[in-house]
Amino acid sequence: MATLISHSPEETEALGESWGRAAESGWVIALCGDLGAGKTQLVQGLARGLSIPMRVHSPTFALVNVYTGGRLTLFHLDLYRLDTPEQMLAAGLEEYLRPSGVTAIEWAEKWGGGFEGRGSSSQVHLPRTLTGGHRTESPLLRCAQKLCCVRMESLSETERRIEYEDFGA
Repeated sequence: MATLISHSPEETEALGESWGRAAESGWVIALCGDLGAGKTQLVQGLARGLSIPMRVHSPTFALVNVYTGGRLTLFHLDLYRLDTPEQMLAAGLEEYLRPSGVTAIEWAEKWGGGFEGRGSSSQVHLPRTLTGGHRTESPLLRCAQKLCCVRMESLSETERRIEYEDFGA
C-alpha cells in the first residue's frame, strides 16, 4: 500500500489527474474517507486527467453522474445515502463495477463485504487479493476487474493522508 500526504486541494487533484492520464477502461476506484477528506477533489482531478470537459461534482442525490467527452467515460458514484449492499444492488449500481470506462465510487466502504475496518470509516482498506486470486462475496470485490482502494484522511484543514493499493493492471 502506498501512502502520501497531500498538502493542498490542488495536490489531491493532481494525484487524481495523474491517475486519469494512466487510466484504462475497466478501472474501478473505491474511495473511502470521512466527509471533507477530499474524495470529490480526487475525482475532479481524475476527470481532468481523462480530458473530461465538464465540471465534476459529487452525485450525492443522483447516486451516479456520467461524464463523457473525454478519453474514457467516467462513472462517478456516491453511496453516502445508501446503507446496505442490497440497496446498492436494488439501485442497479452493480453494472458500474465492470465499466466501459472508469468508475470512481465515493463511500465505497458502504458496499460491504471484504472490507477490513481499522477504526472509523476513513480507516478502511481492502486486502491485496483484490488484484487476483480469491474474491469474497461482495459484488465490489467479486465483479471489479481492476480495483484500487483509496483511503483518505484529513490531517488538517488542507493536508490529507492518502493510502492506496496498486491498480493491479
